[in-house]
Amino acid sequence: MIAINDFDVNKSEHKLWENDENSTVIRYFPAKEKKSDAAIVIFAGGGYKSRAVHESDGYAEFFSSIGVDSFVVDYRVIPDHFPAQLLDARRGVRFVRYYAEKYGIDKEKIAVIGSSAGGHLAAFVSTYKEKVDGEGVDEIDEENAIPNAQILCYAVSSAADEEILNVGTFTNLMGDDFSPENAKKFSPDLLADENTPQAFIWHTANDLSVNVIQSYAYASALRRKNVPVEMHIFPEGPHGLGLAKNNKWVGRCDEKIMSHVCRWADLLEEWLKYIGWLS
Repeated sequence: MIAINDFDVNKSEHKLWENDENSTVIRYFPAKEKKSDAAIVIFAGGGYKSRAVHESDGYAEFFSSIGVDSFVVDYRVIPDHFPAQLLDARRGVRFVRYYAEKYGIDKEKIAVIGSSAGGHLAAFVSTYKEKVDGEGVDEIDEENAIPNAQILCYAVSSAADEEILNVGTFTNLMGDDFSPENAKKFSPDLLADENTPQAFIWHTANDLSVNVIQSYAYASALRRKNVPVEMHIFPEGPHGLGLAKNNKWVGRCDEKIMSHVCRWADLLEEWLKYIGWLS
């Protein structure tokens, strides 16, 4: 851990853990023209086997353009399994809280965002409250790991229904411990309670990789607990769209579909204004 007084906010990359053999890092993307004292912690998608750059750095560049600081957590993926991913996600939130004053951030305005499996991690860190091995190593770990808001993009957010279970994601997360029944322990919709952070959720109705019913299930669980949620379901669009601009799908999808789906980022910007996090 770097002492607060010695911490260099101008560095773009920091180790999440001291003596980390995996060199897990958190990367800082400052706002181009700061319009918020909030911060976004980003978890890329990739099925817990990789991390998609357009769903990490791509999002960070978007937040920078609208005046919000963000941090990309390059969390561990396979061959590492649970709790490594959750440890890194919690550490990312705690890191930003611990150094919030240095960055000019309100430590009670920290959101997480994730896509697909990264969306599961964002929802998971927002709902899973049990302690896990590897925590409590220093003062950073004394910070609260639950964010104040969650932003979920076509997220794996439910393991409650075996018919729509995303087996690959949970197998990569859980390793040999995976079974449909065990996966329910990691199902954000079953873990949500009245203190779960507010949410912004979007998905496409014909996503062939992560069934849109998962987003409905999570939003329904939040509503039952009286947690504020805004959700947008677009009629068409393939899985993994990210911003639906300047990525692998451009030129391979119907322009009408892309121009409609890409509005989610504008809606997110409006939501951040609505909740008072962006001027």
